[in-house]
Amino acid sequence: MGFWEVTQSLIAGLGNTCLLFALTLVLALPLGLVISFGSMSKFKPLAYLVKVFVWIIRGVPLMLQVIIIYYVPGMMFGTPILSRFSAVVVAFVINYACYFSEIYRGGIESIPKGQYEAGKVLGLTRTQVFFKIVLMQVVKRIMAPMSNEVITLVKDTALARVIMIVEIIQAAQNFAAYGLMWPLFYTAVFYLAFVGILTLLFGYLEKKLDYYKA
Repeated sequence: MGFWEVTQSLIAGLGNTCLLFALTLVLALPLGLVISFGSMSKFKPLAYLVKVFVWIIRGVPLMLQVIIIYYVPGMMFGTPILSRFSAVVVAFVINYACYFSEIYRGGIESIPKGQYEAGKVLGLTRTQVFFKIVLMQVVKRIMAPMSNEVITLVKDTALARVIMIVEIIQAAQNFAAYGLMWPLFYTAVFYLAFVGILTLLFGYLEKKLDYYKA
């Protein structure tokens, strides 16, 4: 197996890694905000239910969640309801939405109550105050912890291989059958490049948000 052949195979695996990463972010970021609102709800039964759900999801390993979502419905109904890739996406979205929800909640609750009161004095509704005054301050405050979670997501995509999704690590491991181990270490180059791009992106965003005082 030549270097170029291995590189092509890893790039193909990287495609699934990037797709899983992108779908998880696109779906988990807004879902996490919804979950955070549920956990802060003044309707206590809803807030309690959401907090228990978040506690369970954060307490159970993501790998186990992937296995449960893919295999358990098949055991119950005799046939898998979701494809392998769909099951991984669902597990990742639910898991990361719960983690994001706690970051959102911390950011929202850190905003002084006086800002909401000032908005009301100006005739704004609570929703208008949140989206016009509070939201960008929250984004500024949560940028660092959010960037850590997003970078963790890049590496967690390797867990998709537990149900035989061919992401970049699985693509590299397939070469072990030919007695080649170096492709596995070669994947580090791809991960470092991916994380490096994200680090630069988040650094740029933090600078753009500097005028929002946190």
